[in-house]
Amino acid sequence: MSDIANPKDSAEHRWPAVIGLLIALGLYAALPSAFLPAIRYTVVGIGLVMLIPLLILNPRRLHKETRWSKRLATGQALLLVAANGVALVQLIILLTDSSSGDGRTLLLAALQIWVTNVIAFALVFWELDRGGPVARRNTHRDNLPAADFRFPQDEDHDAVTEVATRSSVKSGWVASFVDYTYFSLSNSMAFSPTDTMPLSPRAKMMMGLEAASGFVLLALVIAHAVSLLG
Repeated sequence: MSDIANPKDSAEHRWPAVIGLLIALGLYAALPSAFLPAIRYTVVGIGLVMLIPLLILNPRRLHKETRWSKRLATGQALLLVAANGVALVQLIILLTDSSSGDGRTLLLAALQIWVTNVIAFALVFWELDRGGPVARRNTHRDNLPAADFRFPQDEDHDAVTEVATRSSVKSGWVASFVDYTYFSLSNSMAFSPTDTMPLSPRAKMMMGLEAASGFVLLALVIAHAVSLLG
């Protein structure tokens, strides 16, 4: 993939995704000591190191993309998903072990893992859909890769005027990191698609994995909370 330069007025802001990543890494790093500190700190360190060249390439807006930067950004998001998945497995083991430590600490850890999961999957969705954030803003729609997700704005062009005004067809609307975070959040809470639908097999697999992990986490947290109250 050759370098791509976006017009300044159309390129997506870099910092919402960076802030989301830093929050996720911070929550992951702050998990209790029972969650393999060496692995956690290694993952956080790798994530931060991977972020540096991406910030150098696009410090404020996502104007440019190269083959290595695309792979680096996608790998960073997938690393966070995988690492948080390991933490989720550890949490399940601890929550089902009656001899485990402070229950309230584990409930807080569950919240940290859940929030990290929402952000991590949002980053993956954001990086993969229609070629990623740079391609979505720079490439003509006819030349974009097939969409992984269908947003409401993609089909609102024939709605009433005040709704159609914001549609992709009439306004040129393109999903940003905030949009992917919102639907990642709703998928994790509803355990199913809400207003954004998965179109590709990989999108369905990723959304299914996020929904399943959210369901398991919620079920175990409720059960553990009931046992604490009892």
